[in-house]
Amino acid sequence: MRTMTKTMTVIKTITKTKTKTKTRFFSSLMGLLVLWGTSAYSQPTLEQKVTEPIVQNGPMVGYSEMLEVALWIQTTRSADVYFTYRESDRPDTLWRTTNKVKTLKEHAFTATLICDQVLPGRRYDYQLWVDGKWVPLELPMHFQTQSLWQYQTQPPAFQFATGSCTYINEERFDRPGNDYGGNYKIFEQIGNREPDFMLWLGDNIYLREGDWNTRTGIQHRYTHGRGVPEMRKLLAKTHHYAIWDDHDYGPNNSDGSFTKKDLTLQGFMDFWANPSYGTATTPGIFTQFQWADCDFIALDNRYNRSANGRLDLGGARTILGEDQLNWFLENLLYSKGSFKFVPLGGQFVNSAEVFENYANLAPEERQKIIDFIYLHDIKNVVFLTGDRHHGSMSKIEKNGEPTIYEITVSPLTSGPHKPKNEYENGELVKGTMLSERHFAIIEVSGDFGKRKLTVRAYNTEGKELWNKSISQEE
Repeated sequence: MRTMTKTMTVIKTITKTKTKTKTRFFSSLMGLLVLWGTSAYSQPTLEQKVTEPIVQNGPMVGYSEMLEVALWIQTTRSADVYFTYRESDRPDTLWRTTNKVKTLKEHAFTATLICDQVLPGRRYDYQLWVDGKWVPLELPMHFQTQSLWQYQTQPPAFQFATGSCTYINEERFDRPGNDYGGNYKIFEQIGNREPDFMLWLGDNIYLREGDWNTRTGIQHRYTHGRGVPEMRKLLAKTHHYAIWDDHDYGPNNSDGSFTKKDLTLQGFMDFWANPSYGTATTPGIFTQFQWADCDFIALDNRYNRSANGRLDLGGARTILGEDQLNWFLENLLYSKGSFKFVPLGGQFVNSAEVFENYANLAPEERQKIIDFIYLHDIKNVVFLTGDRHHGSMSKIEKNGEPTIYEITVSPLTSGPHKPKNEYENGELVKGTMLSERHFAIIEVSGDFGKRKLTVRAYNTEGKELWNKSISQEE
């Protein structure tokens, strides 16, 4: 009897142990399902924090749509990464999760992840997770979705920052002499203006002689440039879109013959989070997106261009290439945007036949675009350009035809350049020539059909240098 009692006690102990083990197993399983599913129920604990230096650069907020937002990150090694996010003004709501991605050396350990459980017109906070652990970052980490205003309200007012030519010094690879880059605090000044998004107008990095021929060099240059401490807050809290020019495409003044352009294209896609890159049949970085009631038709002026100064092509000289040119013109014609912004690496409106101005390299293609705008009476076209290391506002005015505008914002941190005689820019708007580092804030406001565009240029100290307004043509 004593033996039987002892046996029963052992059986009960084993059963109880199995039950506890089973309970712990299902508890762990449910925890994983919550973590990897659509939401997490609480803030991460201290035990869940990553303690090693795992973040190389970022996070950065990419494109924004009504039901989708992109987030970007770069790690120091290969790792599984994802983000959690929830509405900023509803801390009692559940955390949602993005897809999970493994960062790879081939792509410089970068990843773009998608927040696809969002609603229009909301603001969200987000957190980074690496290898299943929370990475606490002392940064303002939030994003917004675009508003569903159509057929319901007036279009929302919005503002965006823009600029070009970002040179970040690296002594061991720079040319001897004075630093070419500087005043990185300009990125803090941009962030202080709280723009809805930042539009980078090319030469966002400067590939050096040791960079542009290899994947290793291209990745190094992007990684080094993205690591500026003054840029971190701007990247983490503001949406970003970008185009390129020669210095993030290849060598100075490079064209479609550059043999490593597929490598620089991959580098661009790895380090930016645009909504698209080229088309299914035509490679490049050109893309199109909307913000509120405005269209942005962003162009690639490098991948398919003919060689500068090639004389035998005559009227066939091109900046965009035939396929992209047709894509651009059809997007212009289709656009219903109150303003139609055209980001482009080099100047278009300025008719001075100097350097890499459109008028100097492909005047026939430039005129074809202007004639197309006139033929179809396309109003409110605004080119946004960089490249020149000085800033200005220009416009083409012709009686009875829509006015075509150009806002050139350059440089951000590269060495500024003072032009001689303003290169006889007959399209220059008086009082807008700048020969110092600066950025611009462009605001769109007013009722639908009567929108107003206001441009303000600021220096590295945040001082306003000039402002101009453009009223929507009806």
